[in-house]
Amino acid sequence: TLMYVPLSIVIGLALALALNRRIHFVGLYRTLFFVPFVISATAQGVLFSFILDPDFGAANSVLHHLGISPQGFLTDSSQALFVLVAITLWSGTGLCTVIYLAALQDVDQSLIEAARLDGAGRRHLLRHVTLPTLTPVSVFLLLWQTIQSLQVFDLVYVTTKGGPLGSTTVIVYFIWEQAFKNFTAGYGAAAAYVLALALFAVGAVLRVARGRGRSLRTKAAA
Repeated sequence: TLMYVPLSIVIGLALALALNRRIHFVGLYRTLFFVPFVISATAQGVLFSFILDPDFGAANSVLHHLGISPQGFLTDSSQALFVLVAITLWSGTGLCTVIYLAALQDVDQSLIEAARLDGAGRRHLLRHVTLPTLTPVSVFLLLWQTIQSLQVFDLVYVTTKGGPLGSTTVIVYFIWEQAFKNFTAGYGAAAAYVLALALFAVGAVLRVARGRGRSLRTKAAA
């Protein structure tokens, strides 16, 4: 969650800003970035299990031609979690990109023109006009991506099954493991309640922060 959520939002915003221009084949680029989001986590897991296989995978074959030693990827306890984050970024960033693209269409062009007349450059436009306008969308994506990352299960189950050495045992897989593998249903249920409370707390905090942000903007406008 700590790695995936901020990276997905930042990369999604960067891609949206890049694609929110009049460039050739922009519709194709937008589609290509969004397509991985609609691929099921199970299919992603199977696909990358073949690509990242340490013995026969295409990834190590490419590294070999580049003169880089083979990597363990999903079988290496020091790499597995980072690899899963990278796979999830590949599939989940498209949603952020599409939502930010839609939000960028609603940015008041009169504010941008006024800022440009005052001599604001691209960096100042982004910081003082675009990003404040996108704040509600960013809060929504922060909540949505946090919930999604805390609920990851399919990808872990198909690729690593919590290993190696428990390095990818995410919370939902841990709940499943306790309830249906170790047959300690009470322990699994308790962990599920803790997860539910954590999600509720995250939602409440973001809702309060969004409410305070609105009140501050209202006072500033007044």
